[in-house]
Amino acid sequence: MTWSDDRLDALSERMDEKFRHVDEKFRHVDEKFRQVDEKFRQVDHRFDRVEADIREVRGEIVALRRDMDARFDAIQGEMHARFDSLQRTMIQFGGGMIVSFTALVVAFILGGH
Repeated sequence: MTWSDDRLDALSERMDEKFRHVDEKFRHVDEKFRQVDEKFRQVDHRFDRVEADIREVRGEIVALRRDMDARFDAIQGEMHARFDSLQRTMIQFGGGMIVSFTALVVAFILGGH
């Protein structure tokens, strides 16, 4: 089988057509890669926003914890003051009762003779 110029030209045209077809397929593949890259950029952006939200929530939790600790400390101090006051009142009441009872006994003893 011999190759004439016409046959070689026809083969060259078919190969050119096939390569144009391959080039078109690669353009489609490149476009798909661009779309995938864009999706990844969007996902990265979403993760960045989620991370920022998490940092914000952590900051709010830390602030809330500090506020709660301060309030508990204030309540604890107030409770200590109240118990101290109650203890003082009980001692004063008990002392008054002892003095009254002692006076009653002394009056009973002195008055009975």
